[in-house]
Amino acid sequence: MNKQIMKDVRVLDLTNVLAGPFATLHLALLGAEVIKIERPGSGDLARKLGTMTELNDQLMGTSFLAQNSNKKSVTLNTKSPEGKEIFMKLVKDADVLVENFRPGVMDRLGLSYEVLKEVNPGLIYCAISGFGQTGPDAKKPAYDQIIQGLSGEMAVNGDERLNPLRTGFPVCDTVGGLNGAFAIMAALYHRERTGEGQFIDIAMLDSIMPLMGWVAANLLIADREPVPMGNDNFTAAPSGVFSTGDGYINIAANKQEQWESVCDVLEVPELKTDPRFEKRDIRKQNRKELTPLLEARLAERGTDEWVNLLNANGVPSGAILSLRDALQQPQVKHRQTLKEVAVEGIGNIPLFNLTAKFDRTPGDSTSPPPRLSEHTAEIWAGIGITEDELAELKTKNVV
Repeated sequence: MNKQIMKDVRVLDLTNVLAGPFATLHLALLGAEVIKIERPGSGDLARKLGTMTELNDQLMGTSFLAQNSNKKSVTLNTKSPEGKEIFMKLVKDADVLVENFRPGVMDRLGLSYEVLKEVNPGLIYCAISGFGQTGPDAKKPAYDQIIQGLSGEMAVNGDERLNPLRTGFPVCDTVGGLNGAFAIMAALYHRERTGEGQFIDIAMLDSIMPLMGWVAANLLIADREPVPMGNDNFTAAPSGVFSTGDGYINIAANKQEQWESVCDVLEVPELKTDPRFEKRDIRKQNRKELTPLLEARLAERGTDEWVNLLNANGVPSGAILSLRDALQQPQVKHRQTLKEVAVEGIGNIPLFNLTAKFDRTPGDSTSPPPRLSEHTAEIWAGIGITEDELAELKTKNVV
């Protein structure tokens, strides 16, 4: 097998729950040695989060399993003098450190970037937080829901009946983690060319807002306030969700020729020349009149039949699937988006694989999420701690 692109890169992962672990997951899937440094006895909070109580009780909750394959776990009390000494030994040979504490926590521990770079000038230190390390809100606590509200993201979701509306998964945490992984890769490239390490400041609030670039551009440039439109696409019509004879369909006729193809497939050629719908911008203004006319024809057949007809005529369309059905699609299986991983004491579980497909340096989920402290003896032996010393550290609750 070809060498993974981040093989021989060592990452110290002090993160918890989602944003930070999602960043380090991508590094681990690309071959980095990611060492989770967890609190003795309890570990990452996500170990207790999930819908299966029996897994939470094992400190292997589904929320933890989802974000931590290919990683190693050690426990270390970084508040203790002995713990700090061990931590500094790890830092000396590390390439990357990632943490998602509230700003100021690492300073209070005496483990700030300014301290650590004296030990390892090439260290890339990535701090992920809700609001970033600077600014009037930097020290405020934040979870995904809070950032969704403060970013304006909830305000542009929903429709006139239900607004504001939260996105159905922790999108701000997730994109914050992706932004962190992207930034770390760029910093590693910079270090390869210059030898310089650096500090990276990632804010979830900063990370989510550019994802609304099109919506925000209408406000920032054209001074047009966004209007919640539910399942309709503000850039075109017909572009959104429509009812069919047996369910719903997504249709995205964003180009004029696609609109004309919709009329042909649905056998409503008269709509092409109807002054209410003839041109794109006029169609957008009259979408409430257009939708029932289209749905009257769509009701005559089922979703799958319409999807096949529309796609065959160059109109992007698709069914609206449950998550269960979405994960079972032949396309998803072909792309190996999920991979079964054997977890001792639990069995084989499907986990998301690396979705970027490298032809020379492929990433892969090769080992299960670790049990708490599973690799403590291995990692500590690597920095010269003997078995007797490890036993003594355990009695002091240092590891």
